Formats: sequence, structure tokens, C-alpha cells
Amino acid sequence: MTTAPRTPLYLVDASLYVFRAWHSIPDEFQDAEGWPTNAVHGFARFLLELIERERPRHIAIAFDEALDSCFRNALYPAYKANRDPAPEALRRQFGHCKALCSALGLSVLAHVEYEADDLIGSALATMRAHGYRGVIVSADKDLSQLLDGHDEQWDFARGQRWTAEGVPARHGVLARQIADYLALTGDAVDNIPGVPGIGAKTAAALLGHFDTLDALLARVEEVPFLRVRGAASAAARLREHRAQALLCRQLTTIAIDAPLGDSSGHFVRGQADASGLLELCDRLRFGPMTRRRLHEAVGLDFATSQVPS
Repeated sequence: MTTAPRTPLYLVDASLYVFRAWHSIPDEFQDAEGWPTNAVHGFARFLLELIERERPRHIAIAFDEALDSCFRNALYPAYKANRDPAPEALRRQFGHCKALCSALGLSVLAHVEYEADDLIGSALATMRAHGYRGVIVSADKDLSQLLDGHDEQWDFARGQRWTAEGVPARHGVLARQIADYLALTGDAVDNIPGVPGIGAKTAAALLGHFDTLDALLARVEEVPFLRVRGAASAAARLREHRAQALLCRQLTTIAIDAPLGDSSGHFVRGQADASGLLELCDRLRFGPMTRRRLHEAVGLDFATSQVPS
């Protein structure tokens, strides 16, 4: 007896694609007030390609609003402290990107205490219970920890997709070990220290033997006897930095209980806001080709929408 295929829920890590457009597209587009819109143009292009290619029925776009108010900052004030604050020009464009998603009828997820990863993880955990599988649209390695048998992650720019079974080949550990692995190695991008002196190969070898960080710390006396390069010094570092390793695991673990608002609609694409989309296109000075694609992608008649009411 074969089971019915699970319905895909597309979960988009918006910030990755906004930042990518901000850094890669020349600052030659301005909105009606003269502010740059290069990131919005790039993000809109990405959204259009995704919608036109996949025609997703269930989709949510997750944004980062917890820039310095995330629950992780309370646990570890230095979390992401290595990052410069986003300039006002970029913050404005994030607002435009959220408004664009809403005008297109796409569910927007954002919270001042939870990051986009947590919102994606929580939406996926919630919707799995209703028979959905996740399609996580992001290249971020952290998100691979969420993958289960039916889910996949999609690096949209590179055209690469993988399931939980493909995680070891990419990252050297199982999907469910990603948070423990990053707790050991640290993550310079997020300013997470990890355990000093524990590199990627050592961390992977230790988790390959002990399976979890908890088991590793509980049986640290066994580490010097393993056939792992620098095993004795690794054991000493693990003893010395035990508390730090556990703290780092709290930072690297994606929350699956973030508040999502009303998810009873299962993130079904809603009706586009024709007047809102037209107003946004005017404000952002989108050209006719982008305007037409945006309207047609969500089932709006482009010609009719351009006629003043």
C-alpha cells in the first residue's frame, strides 16, 4: 500500500535573497522618494521566478525582524554582534519586500523575538502534523537541521535540492546533528564561539562516534582513546568548555515553537491586492515588464489594472 504524496509547503528564507540582491545589483534604481530599490528589484525577480516555475499553492515568506532583539541575544549578548547594523536604505527595502509579498497574496512571517529560521522551523513543525512536507528555499546550512524524510531544501540560485539523506555529503554529519555540530565548531557568521580548538573534521568524527553532544559530554572520558587526531587535547577542551558548548547548542538550535499567528489557513496563497500592488509598483517605479509579470503571476489582468478607477 502506497501512501499519498505529501502536499508541499514552500518556506522562503527572504533575507538571504534580499541581501544577495543588495550586494549584487548596482544601485541604479530609485523609488519615488529617491531611495535605492536595487534589493527590491532583485527580490521581486527571485519571487517571480519561484512562483512562475513552481506555482506554489502553499507558501510562506519568512523575514528577519529580530536584528538585536532575538531571544538568542538574551542568552548570549555577543550573538551576531560582529555584524554592522543594516543601513536605513536597506531597512526601507526590507519593508518594501514585505509589502510586495502581502500585495501578491503571500503569507508573511516576521517576529521581533524570533529569526526567520525559527519561523520556518515552527511553520514546518506545525504543518507536518497536517500532512505537509517542507520545501525550504534557502542555501543556509543551519536550516538543514529541519529536514525530515519528506522534506527538501532548495538552493534556488544554484538549482540544487537535497533531502535529509543528502545532508551528510554536504556537511559531514546527519541533519539532526547540525545544531550539535555547529555548537562544537562554532559559527563565525553568527559570532558563535563553539569549543576552541574543535574543528569541522574533529566535530564530525566525535558526533559520528557519540551521535549527540549530550552523549559526547557525558562520556568525555572515552574521547582520548578514540582514533581521532588530537583526541586527548579535544577531551581537555570539552571538559573546560562544557558549559559553553551547551550554550552554543541553544544558539544553533532552530526553534519550532515560535508564534505564527493564525496558521489555520495552511499558508494558502490568498487573493492578490490589485490596488495595493499597483500603488507599490508606482512607488517603486517598476518598469512595464516587471509590472506585467507581477500581475500575471498572481492572476491579475495587467491591462485592466492600469486603467484609473
